Amino acid sequence: MNLRLIQFGKTREAWLKQAIDEYLKRLSPMAKLDILELADVSISKAGSVEAVKFGEAQNCLKRLKPDDYVILLDEKGQMKSSLEFSEYLVSISHNKRVVFIIGGVYGTDLTLKQRSDAVLSLSELTFTHQMARLILVEQIYRALMIHNNRAYHY
Repeated sequence: MNLRLIQFGKTREAWLKQAIDEYLKRLSPMAKLDILELADVSISKAGSVEAVKFGEAQNCLKRLKPDDYVILLDEKGQMKSSLEFSEYLVSISHNKRVVFIIGGVYGTDLTLKQRSDAVLSLSELTFTHQMARLILVEQIYRALMIHNNRAYHY
């Protein structure tokens, strides 16, 4: 399974980096997950929130391949249980790279939403972008453990 996470900005907290790295290590026998950190666009340089969102979307879109299956994480997206997410991830990953995108602090531009094959939400709760990265990587790990009938989920 070939997976990519595109995020804006660096994960700055050492404890979060350590936790993400731990899940990446655990995932490595089951899937390849690489994380691409794109630079945040500052509002002072862009001029407006809409310009920031558009600039980030264009930067992200350049990194996608035409046959990538793109999942945008958004608070208004569809929610799935861990079991549903496991089945979904396995079903979409055959012969395709699955790319998860966590947008910037101002949200995402419509062009990025239009390119996405799905829009998912992690929760009705609000998380920092850095926490969302960890939660997503953990959920991917959980999904693959479920798929492989391993005991982590239960």
